Amino acid sequence: MSVGEIISLPIVLILGLIIGYCIAKKINDAHFKIHEEQAKAKAKAIEYEAEKILQNADKVLENAKTSETKIELRYKKTYEELSNNLQKDFNFKLLELEKKEHNLCVMQESFNKEKQVVEQLQIQIADEKQENLKLKEYYDLKTKELLKTIENVSGLTQEEGKELVLNNVKEQSRAEIAHIVRKYEEEAKSQAKAKAGYILAQATTRYAGEYVSERLISVINLKSDDLKGRIIGKEGRNIKTLEMVLGVDVIIDDTPNAIIISSFNVLRRAIAKKVIELLIEDGRIQPARIEELHERVSNEFEEEMFNSGQEVVMDLGLTKMAPELIRLIGRLKYRASYGQNALTHSLEVAHLAGIIADECGGNARLARRAGILHDIGKALTHDYEGSHVDLGAMICKRHKEHAVVLNAIYAHHGHEEATSIEAAAVCTADVLSAARPGARREVLEAFLKRVSDLEEIAKKRTQVKKAYAINAGREIRIIVNAKLINDDESILLAKEIAQEIESNMQFPGEVKVNVIRETRAVEIAK
Repeated sequence: MSVGEIISLPIVLILGLIIGYCIAKKINDAHFKIHEEQAKAKAKAIEYEAEKILQNADKVLENAKTSETKIELRYKKTYEELSNNLQKDFNFKLLELEKKEHNLCVMQESFNKEKQVVEQLQIQIADEKQENLKLKEYYDLKTKELLKTIENVSGLTQEEGKELVLNNVKEQSRAEIAHIVRKYEEEAKSQAKAKAGYILAQATTRYAGEYVSERLISVINLKSDDLKGRIIGKEGRNIKTLEMVLGVDVIIDDTPNAIIISSFNVLRRAIAKKVIELLIEDGRIQPARIEELHERVSNEFEEEMFNSGQEVVMDLGLTKMAPELIRLIGRLKYRASYGQNALTHSLEVAHLAGIIADECGGNARLARRAGILHDIGKALTHDYEGSHVDLGAMICKRHKEHAVVLNAIYAHHGHEEATSIEAAAVCTADVLSAARPGARREVLEAFLKRVSDLEEIAKKRTQVKKAYAINAGREIRIIVNAKLINDDESILLAKEIAQEIESNMQFPGEVKVNVIRETRAVEIAK
């Protein structure tokens, strides 16, 4: 390589570097301009967006100002309306107050005038009182002078003369008083008789209840005579269970398509009729089914009696009454007295007593309450010992019934005197309801008492669970507790009861004593 080539090589490199630097600078300048233009474009875009945001903000601000103005106007309008209403109300109240103040002033003036009149009358009375005192003194003076004159003329002292005059006056007064008393007694009796007749006529015409006689039998119609065999059951098991569980006498004879249920207990007979009808409808006539239906129907009857009692209380317009009393009122529907339905009789007494008490100036509602409760004890006589009067008074005392109700319960059978118009009205209504022609039958009541006594003789023994007088009182069916008595003792028990019936009761024909002892073993296979 020559010296010239060696020298020219660095120059070429330097020139290359210079040219490269110039090119790089131009490229950098070009890139800077491009970035600058992009930055300006972005700035303009940001500025545009900012202007849009500011414009939107201005619009929102204007809308807010407009809404605020509208709300302010609305509140202002509401305020003005309220203010006007309050002002009107204030003016009205003020006007009323002014009127009252004026009236008060007028009353004050009137009171002042009356006060002046009263003061003048007081002064006048005081003056008249002074004059009366003077006249009394003058009268006493003249009386003394007259007595002295009489003493001198008659020769009698003042005390003797006074006694003589008083005796004469007494004799004359006694004769006049006796005449007046007789006169007014006769007038009072005449008027009382007429008034009593009017009240009774009003009561009986305004309430005329129908009489329904209670019978001792119920007839169940059958679709076919084939059902009689199913009711009797194999070896008579079904009919025996029916009579034992239901406590009635089931009579199956030659009467076509019918069987008869006999019992003096109306409730027991009604339950039995319902159970047998359900058994016939269901088709499954068997001992277990009989007991199941008997329990269900008994519960249904209890509920139905409570509802009936509630309806009676509501119809009579009575106030709150204890649930037990309401249930017993409904139970009276299935109780008879002298052949007369006890609930029908009690309702009749309640209505009549209310009318009579109202005519006599008493409390009609209290009289109706006493009337519906006067025989409430009859709903308990089949379950408890004692008269229906004592039982009724006991249950009413327990539930804190009114004293008038208790007095009416005792008074309607003469256990005590009636002490109020309402109690007297109940006693009168009870006589009206029971004494009208055909209302009761004495023979039936004697029969019912006889069959009740039959059951009571058996029930008082501890071994006896239940006792039912059936077949019109010619048989008593006694169910004993198998744990307390064996078979041999059952025979002795039947003889003892039969002997007691012979000793303590009078009855036509014979009474069959049937003691039933049964032991059941129940087990469940799982």
